[in-house]
Amino acid sequence: MIKYSSNSIKNYLDDLAAKKPAPGGGSAAALTGALGAALLSMVCNYTIGKDKYKGVEAEIKNILEGSERIRKRFLVLVDLDVEAYYKVSASRKAAEKIYQKNLLGASGVPLEMCALAVKARGFCPVLASKANKYLISDVYVAEELLKSCFKSAQLNVKINLAFIKDENFVLKIKQTLKKLKEELK
Repeated sequence: MIKYSSNSIKNYLDDLAAKKPAPGGGSAAALTGALGAALLSMVCNYTIGKDKYKGVEAEIKNILEGSERIRKRFLVLVDLDVEAYYKVSASRKAAEKIYQKNLLGASGVPLEMCALAVKARGFCPVLASKANKYLISDVYVAEELLKSCFKSAQLNVKINLAFIKDENFVLKIKQTLKKLKEELK
């Protein structure tokens, strides 16, 4: 299986556009989150080292560390989502127990995307008010990308939940999504 995280964006987009079962919407959501986090890192990098922002440099460095950790994880999730989809797809005609196990696993990938999007979006207000003022539009674009990532990943979670028979698991995930959605606001 292709590892998109170490491949060209052109190759990923060609495969996304092709008549292939994956990559699809889930991995696209992860890539969208990675783009948002990367923009936040760029804003931090253009702020750190500037005399005008010395008073907030330590805070911006902490945000940079967080945004980079999140960006790298989103990139891993691009591949994990593709893998999860193939497992679910391959097990549709297998024993129900295997199919359900794969659905549970596949739900975790976009749920993690939702959590990461919320965490990264939390950096936006600080960067909008304290970072290099010439990059404010990049902060706002990052925020929109992270919101889009959240909404897209949330859809993938909900689609998987519709096929999961473990009612307690479904309830727990719905509660987690609700909490994350409230945090996103």
